[in-house]
Amino acid sequence: MIYAGIDAGSRMLKAVLWDAECGRVLAADTLAQGVEQEILAGRLFEQLLNRAGLTRERVSATVATGYGRNLVRFANTTITEITCHAWGVRHLAPEVHTIVEIGGQDSKLIRLNRDGTVRDFSMNDRCAAGTGRFLEMVAARLGVPLDQLGPLADRSRQPAVISSMCAVFAETEIIGLLASGIPASDIVAGVLTSVATRVAGMMGRIVEPPVFFTGGVALVSGMSAVLQSSLGCPVRAVDQPLLTGALGAAILAGRSPGNRRPTAAQTLL
Repeated sequence: MIYAGIDAGSRMLKAVLWDAECGRVLAADTLAQGVEQEILAGRLFEQLLNRAGLTRERVSATVATGYGRNLVRFANTTITEITCHAWGVRHLAPEVHTIVEIGGQDSKLIRLNRDGTVRDFSMNDRCAAGTGRFLEMVAARLGVPLDQLGPLADRSRQPAVISSMCAVFAETEIIGLLASGIPASDIVAGVLTSVATRVAGMMGRIVEPPVFFTGGVALVSGMSAVLQSSLGCPVRAVDQPLLTGALGAAILAGRSPGNRRPTAAQTLL
């Protein structure tokens, strides 16, 4: 049976088609968010169906997750992104105990029980500092592509100190650093360290490895190493970190009421 997961994030739409019988992804892709979210989600869904040679009738159920999940009205049901990321990451890394997810507008810390269910989670969604949006702002201010932040930080000899906890004040601080002649490489290295420090603050004193890193910021080269330094334990980025929420949603679609398995979502949250 075929199931679909749609992750309507703040910056990107992500979708996965899941073959539950074979336990594999048939197709997956992303699309930039926009004003007409449901139309864009439907377009992305149709693209995946065409790629897999399927029609909508072949999809037994669809689960939507993410910030805009309630706007994906063609989905059968919605499930929180905390649950979906937990299922998606655990499918890719069954040994995971702690998940760090940094997306466009927030960062999340998810702790799992030994059986893979969610024990607790923390979320930073009150300020863009420490999120992908913050890194986009930094890249724009420095005039470099977002995917070059990691290589630029690698050239740093002395990371700058970014002390502001607010994205607006941090931007002002960065402007001041540039005016003082601080190299862009040191500023970016300082920004990445600042993001990692915020995650470490959410973690508290107890870190339970293995720790896996997901979300769009996991694509920034070197970010896993900076997190590892801040947390004091190994941190591994999952494969295709943009897709873990959609993957978990697709897997859970096959476990929702009315399908062939009893729901497992309620055991997670």
